[in-house]
This record gives sequence, structure tokens and C-alpha cells, in this order.
Amino acid sequence: MSFNPTGTPNPYAAYPPAPAVAPVRRSKAVGPLLMIATITMGLMAGLFFAYDISVMPGLARTDDRTYADAMQNFNALIDGNGLFGMVFIGALLAAAVAAFLEHRQGRRGAALWIGAAAVLYLVALMITFSVNIPLNNELAAAGDPAKITDFSIVEKFKGTWETSNIVRTLVCTAALGFLARALVLHGRGAGTGATTHPMRPHGV
Repeated sequence: MSFNPTGTPNPYAAYPPAPAVAPVRRSKAVGPLLMIATITMGLMAGLFFAYDISVMPGLARTDDRTYADAMQNFNALIDGNGLFGMVFIGALLAAAVAAFLEHRQGRRGAALWIGAAAVLYLVALMITFSVNIPLNNELAAAGDPAKITDFSIVEKFKGTWETSNIVRTLVCTAALGFLARALVLHGRGAGTGATTHPMRPHGV
């Protein structure tokens, strides 16, 4: 036991100071990735929404041959558009990487919101690849609408395709809301200027 300068015993001197915990270094890529994920998710939700409220109802007012011709053209243009492909896949990749980085930095609250958004968008992708794309391929295989005699595929679009697109709109809109919440949490953490402690997650 040691003594203070005043001569009184110092009972705490025998205990060494607690080791300093190294702060978790923040990645500067999280903010841009989160912004990219939010923007691309918004573009996808907007695209699906536009089909719900204008494209498909408008086509429903035409005859089956015009309906098939228009959808074939829409699908061909989207399939061959590189920018659409970047947005379509980029929304998932940006969200997944941002969620991983946020979690690794101890910001588990924001990471959970971003991760949930990524999962929701993955659901939208699964619907696209299991329902919408097979129907698009079936319509393309039908050939020139001027020569089609069986328009049962159009009825599938009016029923199954349109319904699945509504689901994609709802799922992507929910994912967009989750990313907006994550942006708020990320901004609060960045604005404090505090260092993230590995055992004390921020933004929960």
C-alpha cells in the first residue's frame, strides 16, 4: 500500500489502471455505400410503382396483341440496358456491404436496418427470377405478336405478373424506408464525432 502526499493511505494504488481499449476505426466507405443503396433502392421501387399505376393499367385498356407487343418491347429494352443492370444488382450489393461494415464497426443498430433492407430486396429479386422473368421469357418465345393466335400468356401477365409486381413494389418500398432509417442513425453517429467503442454499439 502506498501513501498520498498528505500521508494518508491510498488503497487504490496497488491496482494497475485498466488497459485502454483501442477504438474501432471507421470506414469512410459506409456513408457513400449507404447513399448508393438508398438511391438505387428508390429507383427500383419507383420503377415497379410506375408499372403498377400507369404502365400495366394503360396496357389493360388495349387489345391483347398490342399488350403483347408493348411488353415484349419493354422487356427487350430493360434486358439490354447496362445502367438498369447496375441499379438492379447494385442496390443489393451496396446494402449488403454497408451492413457488414456498420456491424464490424460496432454500429449494430444501423447495421440491422440495412441488413433488413437487403433481405427485403433479396425477396424482390427472388420474385423477379422465379415469376416475372419466366413469364417475360414465355412471352418472348411466343414470337411476333402479329402472328400469335393464342394470347393466354397475356392473361398470365394481367394476373400473375401484375400481382407479383405489386408485391415487389411493397417490398422495395419497405426496404427503402429501412435504409432511410439507417441513414438517420448513421448521420447521428457521424455527427457526434465520438469514437465507436467495440462493446458499446451506437444507433440502437
